Amino acid sequence: MQENIVWHEHHVDKAQRMQRLKQKPCVLWFTGLSGSGKSTISNAVEGYLFSQNHMTYLLDGDNVRHGLNKDLGFSDGDRVENIRRIGEVSKLFVDAGIIVLSAFISPFRNDREMVRGLLNEGEFVEVFVDTPLAVCESRDPKGLYKKAREGKIPNFTGIDSPYEAPAAPEIHIRTDLYDIETSVKMIIDYLKEKGYLHA
Repeated sequence: MQENIVWHEHHVDKAQRMQRLKQKPCVLWFTGLSGSGKSTISNAVEGYLFSQNHMTYLLDGDNVRHGLNKDLGFSDGDRVENIRRIGEVSKLFVDAGIIVLSAFISPFRNDREMVRGLLNEGEFVEVFVDTPLAVCESRDPKGLYKKAREGKIPNFTGIDSPYEAPAAPEIHIRTDLYDIETSVKMIIDYLKEKGYLHA
């Protein structure tokens, strides 16, 4: 099926895009339970980076399911395919020299490691938005936990579908302990320390 497909080399490469944009591209992969704060924090981080003239793009779980992944459900198989597609899209953005912020529950450790494997060393930054289930349920901004507890939403992560926490994330944020400003600062400090942001 793939035998007649040949990779086409481009005249402009990632190194040239990095030089033009004055940044080192990467994927900031925000993972955590529904209601943990992934979208809130990733939005705030992107806002800061944009204010500092960095080229970014935010991929959010719900938004992507309105388009690219609207044909997928929430079975284990569909969740795997959801993350595979997002990984490939993120890889394209990184090749374009962009700092990608991907905010997805992405409950399975193997799937997140699969995305890491698509990228070069140092281009995948796992951000574990670690929030206790009880805190997520108390927030329940979309009323999903309530519906899941009532049996109206099957395969809901944290209720009747597992969440596999990262074993060694690059950034570990406890949103029950840190406010948004502190969480954002932790991420920006990491990016500066590791050389992703150039003057």
